[in-house]
Amino acid sequence: MLQSNDAPILLFDSGVGGLSILRALQGAAPAAPIVYAADFAGLPYGEKTESEIAARVPALLGRLVERYRPRLVTIACNTASTIALPAVRAALDIPVVGTVPAVKPAALATKSGVIGLIGTAATIRQPYVDNLLAEHGNGASLIRVAAPELVAAAERKLRGEDNDPAIFAGVIERLTARAEAAGMDVAVLACTHFPLVEEELTAASTGLRFIDGAAGIARRILYLAETDFAEAAPTSGLFVSTGPAALAEGYKPALAEYGLTRFETL
Repeated sequence: MLQSNDAPILLFDSGVGGLSILRALQGAAPAAPIVYAADFAGLPYGEKTESEIAARVPALLGRLVERYRPRLVTIACNTASTIALPAVRAALDIPVVGTVPAVKPAALATKSGVIGLIGTAATIRQPYVDNLLAEHGNGASLIRVAAPELVAAAERKLRGEDNDPAIFAGVIERLTARAEAAGMDVAVLACTHFPLVEEELTAASTGLRFIDGAAGIARRILYLAETDFAEAAPTSGLFVSTGPAALAEGYKPALAEYGLTRFETL
C-alpha cells in the first residue's frame, strides 16, 4: 500500500489505555499525525474470550486501515496484542507494532528476582507471557494478578471522575499477599490503561517500582515509520470510536491534552 508523506500513525485500543503509548510517542515526535481508535463498543477486552478478541480485532483494524490509510498500526493494548497480533500482521500490508508486557526490562531492573505482573485476566493467562519469562526473565519469578478494576479506574479518571483509593490498595494487597511475593521490588504494568493510574498505584504501594513498555514502543513506532516527523506541520489528532458518539463526550477535555480534538465514529 502506497502511503502519502502525511499518512498518520494509527493507535488502537479497547478504550483510552493507548494514551499511555501516545504520551510516549508525542514526547519523541510531537508533530506525528495521529488517528486514535477506541473500541468502546467492545470494552473491556480483558474479560472477553480469546476467540472473541481474535475475531474482533483484525476485522476492526481492517476497516480502520481502509478508511484512514495509516503508514503504521500500533495495537496499543496488551490483551489484543498477545492474542491477535499474528492475525493482524497477516491481514494487513503495513507495519504493525504490538504492545507486550515489559518482562524483559523488569527482569533487568529487579534486585530481588521477584517481579509482579498486573494485567487483565486475558493477558496474564497467555502462553506469550510464559515465553517472555523463559526467554528474558533471567531466572526471575513472576507473580501475576488480574486487575480488571484498573481498566475501569483509568477510564473513570480520563472522564474526570473520582476513584476510591481502596481500588488501588486492593490490587497491591493481592499482588503482595502471597508468601512467594516476599522481596518483590518491581511490578510490570501489563495493560496500557494501567500507567494512566500509576500515581495512584504508587501511593498505595510501599517501595514498588512500576515498569511499562511505552517508551520502547514509541521508539519502535518511529523506527518502522522511518521518520521522526521533524518536518511535519503540527496537526490536530483524530479520535475514532465504536459505539454511540455520546460515549466519547466525557473524555473530550482529557483527550484535548493529547491533541485529540477531532471526533468520528466507526
